[in-house]
Order: sequence, then C-alpha cells, then structure tokens
Amino acid sequence: MLLPEILVVALGSLRANKLRSFLTMLGIVIGIAAVIAMVALGNGAQRSVEERIANLGTTLLQVNATRVAQNGVKLDVFRRLTFEDAQMLADSATAIAAVQPQQDTHAQVTFEDHNTNTQVTGTTANYLTVRKYEMDVGRMFTAREDSARHRVAVVGPQVLQDLNIDNPMDILGQDIRINGIQFQVIGVLKSKGSSTPWGNPDDQVLVPSQTGRFRIFGTDNLNDIMATSVDEQSIPLAMAQIEHFLRRTHKLMPGQEDDFRIRNQSDFLTTMGETTQVFTMLLAGVAAVSLLVGGIGIMNIMLVSVTERTREIGIRKALGATRQVILTQFLIEAVVLCLAGGAIGVGLGVGSSLVLRDAFSWNTAVGPASVGIAFGFAALVGVLFGVWPARRAAVLDPIVALRYE
Repeated sequence: MLLPEILVVALGSLRANKLRSFLTMLGIVIGIAAVIAMVALGNGAQRSVEERIANLGTTLLQVNATRVAQNGVKLDVFRRLTFEDAQMLADSATAIAAVQPQQDTHAQVTFEDHNTNTQVTGTTANYLTVRKYEMDVGRMFTAREDSARHRVAVVGPQVLQDLNIDNPMDILGQDIRINGIQFQVIGVLKSKGSSTPWGNPDDQVLVPSQTGRFRIFGTDNLNDIMATSVDEQSIPLAMAQIEHFLRRTHKLMPGQEDDFRIRNQSDFLTTMGETTQVFTMLLAGVAAVSLLVGGIGIMNIMLVSVTERTREIGIRKALGATRQVILTQFLIEAVVLCLAGGAIGVGLGVGSSLVLRDAFSWNTAVGPASVGIAFGFAALVGVLFGVWPARRAAVLDPIVALRYE
C-alpha cells in the first residue's frame, strides 16, 4: 500500500470518530496554547526591558553607594555619595560628558483638593539630557534656578493623571505642595511609557537639587550619581576614572573594597534578560506539563483504538498488509491528532496573547521560533506516544486477530 493510501485510511479512521478525536487532541490544544501564550508574555517582558533600557541611553552609567565587608561581615555604608563626589567627577573625569547627581524620596503632592503619593527627585538642570527625557509643555528649570534654590517643579504625566488633571496646560504656573512646601509647576515631561522593574518613569516630580537638598531631603547624601560617557567606546575608561576618583575621595586604601558600585546599561540588560529568560522558561515548563498529559491521553486512546479494531487489523493482514503498513497507519493517526491539536493550539495561543495585550495592556510578543517549536514538539509528542500503540497493532498475529470478538 502506498503512503497516500495509508494516509487516506488513517484520516478516514479519525473522521469516523470525530468527537473522540477532538477530545483526544484537546490536551495538545491546551498545552500548545499555554506554551505559546506564556512564551509570548516572557518575550514581551524582555522586549519591554530592552526598550526601556535603550531609552535611557547606551552611554549612561549609574553610581550608587553599597555596603562594604569587614572581616567577612557586610556592614552599613560608612561613606555615602555626596554632591562633592558628583562635582569632583564632573571636574576631573575626562571620559565623562555629563554628571547628574540625584536624590529621591516618596512624598505627598497636593494640588487644590487632590493629592497623590509620588517620587520626588532632586536633580540638576541637565536631567533631560542625561536621562533622555523630553518636555511636553513648559520648560526645565535652569542651573541658575537650581543654585538660587527656587521652588519650581517639573512633573511627570502620571502625576497629572493622579491629580485629576486632563490638560497639562492647566497646571503650568500653578502651585503644588510637596510635603506641605509650595512649588510652582513650570513644565510637564513627555511620557516615557509603561512601568519598569525600577518603577514608573512617568510618576515623579523633579525639583532643583539645591532646593530639594535643603527643603525636602535635609541631607547631602545622594541616592545615585548618573553619568554619561563621551561615547560607547569610552565606557570602560569612564568607569575606570569614576572608580579611581571616588576611591581617592573616599580615602580607600589599596586592597580595600569599594564602598560604591558602578553599573552600565549592558549590566542591567544582561541581568534583566537572564531574569526574564528564567521566568519564561519556568512558565513554558509549567505549560508543557499539559502537553505531557495530552500525549498520554493520545497513547491511551490509540491503545483503545487498536483493541477495538483488532479484527479489522487481522483482515487487512490476511489481505496482504505488512507490519510496516499497519505501523505507519496508526503512527500517522497519532501524529495527525497532535498536529491538528497543535495548529488549533497555536491559533488559540496567539489569540490569547493578543487578548492579554489589548485587554490588560500587557506586553506580548509571539515569534516564529516559538510557533515552529510548538509544531515540532506537537509532532514529537505524536511520534513518541503513538509508537507503542502502532507497534502493538503491527505485531498482532492475523489468525488471533481474526478470532477476536
């Protein structure tokens, strides 16, 4: 019997039991759909992180204080980053194009009869350049306003939404209160997009560093020093200069551990990429369990089918069908069930990812690789779980099969 004839006979057997065939491949449908949807969520999360980090700028460096070890024990930070550290880097590091010291805290922001709790960031006038932000309306405060400790503020779009302000122009020139202290709003930032693992970039209020230093934070300690290298090729040199000057300023002896940490965007990207990859693999692994269950279901039904059709197999063998023909027929039935379930599952998984994206604003990304892997895995399941029933049918003795009632 030729392969096309074997295929026709196999498909005819499946059509004769439509409901059973559908219920059999339902496990594969659910498994493939779950894998596609989970991988789409993981890929979307990773892409979102990559885009967010790219928006920060590839030459951006972040310096923050860290704990140091003494006799093998991690101690509290004994030396924090200060405005003097930031000024020294700006004056001395030749591979650094700009330095932006930063203090931040969460505070109550009030406008008229509305209030919200948001991040208040004390920073310098070059914040937009260093952090790749743009203004929507209004302007950024100037270095002169910073040194004069003017009480002016630039707000993010999420803050406007939380304060029930629809038009950004409505708040320009108006006064808000930060922890009870009055500030005049002079600008509104353009939206950076959705939240990141480090918070929502749109949910913040910027104030001049010197104003915040004396009126809000009450300390010289910085949360971070952000710096940009001259170009991407200068990043290693810039990091080396930061380490050299900070160690000298902090009076660290040779061999003594740094009390600060320098990170670039590739470090963030690598760390978050590894995290999201593990997360994606975990979700896909959990979803793949249903594929295993579906494969077992297919094997079970195929064994039942072999038992039900024992007499038919005996007749076909008596008419000249070889073991290879019988084996191929039952194997084709199992693979067709899995591939059909895989096709429906891919469609369901892609549809689910689109629903998650549109209904919940989740980032999802379905790649051709995940679809191809899903189809390949479905075919593999069909072969693995169809071989035993097919072999069992192929080795039946025709005389015994003809006597089967």
